[in-house]
Amino acid sequence: MTEQPKTTKILLVCTGNICRSPLAAALLQRALTERGVEGMDVSSAGTGAWDGAPVSEGAYLVGLERGLDLSAHRARLLTRELIEEADLVLTMARHHRARVDELGGEGRVFVLGEYAGREGDEAEVSDPFGGDLGVYRDTCSELEALVQTAVDRIVKEFASGSQR
Repeated sequence: MTEQPKTTKILLVCTGNICRSPLAAALLQRALTERGVEGMDVSSAGTGAWDGAPVSEGAYLVGLERGLDLSAHRARLLTRELIEEADLVLTMARHHRARVDELGGEGRVFVLGEYAGREGDEAEVSDPFGGDLGVYRDTCSELEALVQTAVDRIVKEFASGSQR
């Protein structure tokens, strides 16, 4: 029997797991698929999520505008088990990274913006929750830009030999 290649697990983390991290996960999965990268499992969770909650209306609508169907997404609370399973954890803000560190993710956790090369406050993705559709569009555009840069690094660090 041939050994199955290991699946790389990437976890995206925000607060409620109903806006930023589900959008970022869907964008990252699409970017990896478009590049023909296989063996990546992209998921999301929230530091204060209500298990089972659907994405926010704004995230759902902005996702549809970008060809992403988030209707099946259900929020998950960030747990030690999720972090232990993850090879890479990307957070939306520093306080999310601190929570991942507390749960044992040190060395595998980065703020998404820092992972993509941004510094300071520019590295954090602000929470659109409660904002109008324009705020969600701005957040999604920012996530798209960060994901496009981050996917280059992910491919270099995790996908060697897994491209078609």
